[in-house]
Amino acid sequence: MTDLLAIRGLTYKRNFKVILRDINCHVESGQTIGLLGANGAGKTTLMRLIAGSAPHFLGSISVDGATQLVARKAAVSFSEQTNGLPLNLRVDRAVAAWAAWYPDFDREQFELVAQFMDIDHHARLGSLSKGNLKKVVIALSLARRAKLYLLDEPFDGIDSMTRKKIIAAIIQWKPFDATLLISDHHVGDIANILDRVMIIEGRELVANEEADDIRATGKSIEEYFEDVHAGRVQHD
Repeated sequence: MTDLLAIRGLTYKRNFKVILRDINCHVESGQTIGLLGANGAGKTTLMRLIAGSAPHFLGSISVDGATQLVARKAAVSFSEQTNGLPLNLRVDRAVAAWAAWYPDFDREQFELVAQFMDIDHHARLGSLSKGNLKKVVIALSLARRAKLYLLDEPFDGIDSMTRKKIIAAIIQWKPFDATLLISDHHVGDIANILDRVMIIEGRELVANEEADDIRATGKSIEEYFEDVHAGRVQHD
């Protein structure tokens, strides 16, 4: 596998405050990576930087070899992009808008995911429960033929059955050679599908480990995250 995402010396400030400091990592094609950290650690900010939503930073970001903003944006499907959809829009109109905005949008794939997750095409976005709205967001995100998928806190505030349904959809419809970066602070939700674990703590990337290497120590991903968070794991 080749590197799909490469980040070198990434530092980001907002209002003169350091949000992320000297982030360095590379991610292979085809992997599912858990981006873990407490609320406010900088997970969403890192995703915005990768997706090109926050353009001013120090260092470099490369997605599928592209460093220029336009090319990088074209290679990334970011769940937060759905935030711009008006809440009075019906789901079917949101799908039409997505198809118009993104040339790589696969309507047939959306319909398959939507059917699997029981999405109501005629409901208005603003009338949906948090869980059902998350389903629409995931379906729209996975229906793009992107190289890199960024899912930001897809399970936040939703019930267990909806979480299981979304995880099953991710497993079934993520392209084999695409990379998925998924942020979460409820580690147990995604632990079993992860190939790699990245942890942000104190504005820095403090851990970047193969999930199987962690499991081989006899620890669960959740236990490892808790140890890192508590300072019981040291990294170079």
